Amino acid sequence: MAARGQHASRLWRGLVAGLVGLWMLIPTPGSAQLLSTDSLLSPPRPPAPINGPTAVPSTESLAPLSLSARFGPNQPVITGALHWRVYTDKPDQSGVFRLIKEDRTASPTVMVPAGGYVVVVSFGLASAAKRIQLGPEQSARHVFELAAGGARFEGRVGDSKIPAGQISFDVFHGSQFEPGEKRPVAHDIATGDLVALPEGVYYVVSNYGDGNAVVRSDIRIQSGKLTDVTIHHRAAVITLKLVSEKGGEALANTAWSVLTPGGDVIKESIGAFPRVVLEEGDYVAIARSEGKVYNRDFKVEPGFDREIEVLAR
Repeated sequence: MAARGQHASRLWRGLVAGLVGLWMLIPTPGSAQLLSTDSLLSPPRPPAPINGPTAVPSTESLAPLSLSARFGPNQPVITGALHWRVYTDKPDQSGVFRLIKEDRTASPTVMVPAGGYVVVVSFGLASAAKRIQLGPEQSARHVFELAAGGARFEGRVGDSKIPAGQISFDVFHGSQFEPGEKRPVAHDIATGDLVALPEGVYYVVSNYGDGNAVVRSDIRIQSGKLTDVTIHHRAAVITLKLVSEKGGEALANTAWSVLTPGGDVIKESIGAFPRVVLEEGDYVAIARSEGKVYNRDFKVEPGFDREIEVLAR
């Protein structure tokens, strides 16, 4: 009886070791970062929410599924920044379409049991989905086509490039002239950042500094192409000083307001040397110190950064 028990124990350990070894053959996902998506451009999902734990594939009748993506029929495969997800094509008993596999490598080969699946690939804000049927021990290779391109942004005043830390960009779907409010599909983009977008028309809002230097511009994204977008601002950096005499030391703890001639407040701040980026035009600087109020009219010319002194008299 003892010998028979030892024999059964060895068989059981061998079976467990074989299952573990087979499970280790399933590739693990790589790593990459995705851009946040707006609901209008979110990757397609199966018709039921996917909120349960990741399903564990059966180890029986595994088949290799090779995946890749490109921007068009005659384009080379995309070599990075892809996010793959494989779902069952039928819901389980709880009504959930289970996530079977997830991978962030460019051209993964995933091992899955025979059956039906929905495969979703995302590249930035662009995505594509395909339903796939696999037979027992049947290998399959599928190429997805993504109608997407890239955009890269910078700002300039005249011939001078605006430093990266002083400007940011927001991207919205559609033209700026279309009615209705919209949420950005990509927000707070820095100079030189590459944003992947589905092909189509978008508009960019360029924010230079924290004053009123804001420019809007329509752009078109073409599939498989990188679009370099340069936004031109007609603005300047203005430094404010409250002084007792021309060329004198700036007075500390001064409260400032910058207004348009019509009385609209553009910027408020406190300090001896506040800086504000203003688009070209006429302005009024108002300084408040020790219970007294002083003011000065001034003009902003594009690219002419300078100090504006307000005399405390």
